[in-house]
Amino acid sequence: MSAINVGIGEYGISKNKKDMIKTFALGSCVAVIVYDRLQKTAGLIHIALPDSSINEDKAKKTPGYFVDTGLPLFFKRMNGSGKVHNSLMIKLAGGSNIMDSNRRFDIGKRNVLAIKKYLWKNRMGVISEDVGGSISRTVSLTVETGEVLISSKGKTWSL
Repeated sequence: MSAINVGIGEYGISKNKKDMIKTFALGSCVAVIVYDRLQKTAGLIHIALPDSSINEDKAKKTPGYFVDTGLPLFFKRMNGSGKVHNSLMIKLAGGSNIMDSNRRFDIGKRNVLAIKKYLWKNRMGVISEDVGGSISRTVSLTVETGEVLISSKGKTWSL
């Protein structure tokens, strides 16, 4: 089995059924996990912030860092056109509130809302999510089956 490790602002996409796509330590960041049942393609993007207007230079260098620049690119790379397919299963993980106990910035919640707004605008929806709270999550996606596992604090569960 090959591992495709996805860092902050990066994405991984594969059709190789022996691959596993994985991202680590999601705090306020959100993993958008997509599995295309028809094309047998799996993808995961690790998004850090909702809006690229705060740092347009970073958005040009690392578009996946932001919802508004990362998701259009990610979906285009997933299916070649960026068009909506009914065969897409979309899941979310992350969006925690770890280092902002006063909820002053609420980046995790803002990330989740921006992602859902983008998806709704493009006629897509989330079928499952594990977001919020105050834990860090590691997410793995098995390309062959589309199975998503989340682990945190020594425990593992399916999404």
